Amino acid sequence: MIRFLCNEQEITLDECRPELSILEYLRTVLAHRGTKEGCASGDCGACTVVVAEPDGELDGELDGEGLRYTSLNSCITFVGTLHGKQLLTVEHLEQSGQLHPVQQAMVDLHGSQCGFCTPGFVMSMFALYKSMNKSIDTPTRADVERALAGNLCRCTGYRPIIDAALSLAGRGGADRFTPSAAATCARLRKIREDHPSGSLQQGERRFFLPSTADELAALMQAHPEARLVAGGTDLALEVTQQLQQPPVLIHTGAVAELNELVATEHSLLIGGAVSYTRLEPLLQQHFPAFARLLDRLGSLQIRNQGTLAGNIANASPIGDTPPVLLALGARLHIRCGNRCEVIEIDDFFTGYRKTALPERGFIEQIEIPLQPDRILKVYKVSKRLDDDISAVCAAFSLNLQQGIVVDARLGFGGMAATPVRAFNAERALIGQAFTAEGVAAAQQALEQDFSPIDDVRATAAYRLNVARNLLSRAVLEQDPRFADQPLEVARYA
Repeated sequence: MIRFLCNEQEITLDECRPELSILEYLRTVLAHRGTKEGCASGDCGACTVVVAEPDGELDGELDGEGLRYTSLNSCITFVGTLHGKQLLTVEHLEQSGQLHPVQQAMVDLHGSQCGFCTPGFVMSMFALYKSMNKSIDTPTRADVERALAGNLCRCTGYRPIIDAALSLAGRGGADRFTPSAAATCARLRKIREDHPSGSLQQGERRFFLPSTADELAALMQAHPEARLVAGGTDLALEVTQQLQQPPVLIHTGAVAELNELVATEHSLLIGGAVSYTRLEPLLQQHFPAFARLLDRLGSLQIRNQGTLAGNIANASPIGDTPPVLLALGARLHIRCGNRCEVIEIDDFFTGYRKTALPERGFIEQIEIPLQPDRILKVYKVSKRLDDDISAVCAAFSLNLQQGIVVDARLGFGGMAATPVRAFNAERALIGQAFTAEGVAAAQQALEQDFSPIDDVRATAAYRLNVARNLLSRAVLEQDPRFADQPLEVARYA
């Protein structure tokens, strides 16, 4: 059984398809058809809804009244993940015939033509609006573009939509939901206190939502056929695009231990269910180059749900975060039943889409050593700036002493069947000055490290050339003569 609020109505579900999406549930069961299906893959944003839950609960800090409002793609989010949350759609924003301020701004500034994409834009703007009373009182254009980067419009054009969002500045997020926030927060907490775990069932098919690591481990042992769902931003595509019906799904989002996010004196410890959005501020503090990469990993809706552990376990050769973790020498804390082990990230990827993760095991924690004495450079090369798959992703962790490379770890994605280090190039760098002349041997050594393939994103020759050029770019960025000269296209003016 799972329980959640749909606006103010409490809903209890027991018998339900494990892979039923929120979008399908809204449109076919509740008959709330304002939320649209566009791509069914989390790319267009037409299906955007907002989920509210007690603010700070994942971090152990509750302010007594506040709710955190999060936008997500309902087409690739399973309904079972709603346990203990409030679901809000475009139908819920108006009250007694009066439009919500976000809706009114779209009307006043002519932000809609055909209207198909409009509900998704409205809900993304609503999530931004509700953040104004906390982190962003007056959103900048950069804030607006970041919030709307996961929403596509084919006919209106983005200027009036962006103008509508900017016009909401200074209102503090006040709306019809504000007076009932404390009561809603209390209702959601009571659901979680009464039922910390949840499940759904249809025949022999099950959806489990455990609340502790012990419970998760036991479920994995009892159901070896189960698929783990963290953000589900990749797994759900097997349902929407390939029409698969997984017999057992186990969601990690409510597992307390997997939601821990801690900075110690020596390392960052990142729980397996921590979303990119929660992770980004901590990375900004310790690894800003890594944090900037996250800003280009999918859209905000994707980052609100996707996880570092999921990106690692997926083992895609073009995953964005594994090259960085290889460069940083991350360690994976793996649990299988009652047995725990630590696997170096270098030893985790064993082949195309294959890993050293044991059967029935899961990534409980990712450990990233803090490296204040090293330089980290992270680059993603793709056809679009936002929400695109990389042709080449590279991360360089360097220890320079008086301009000489004394240690180097170079991680690459898109260059081989797995994310991998460039060991020959690393050896060629060590002992050399970090200059154009000093990296020349390493650039040539990349041909020994990689034999990339041609595909729709790039040719093999292009990938090798880009990999070499990224080493040149890292040199230029360290050169004080070019400190004031931008080396990339800026997203925001």
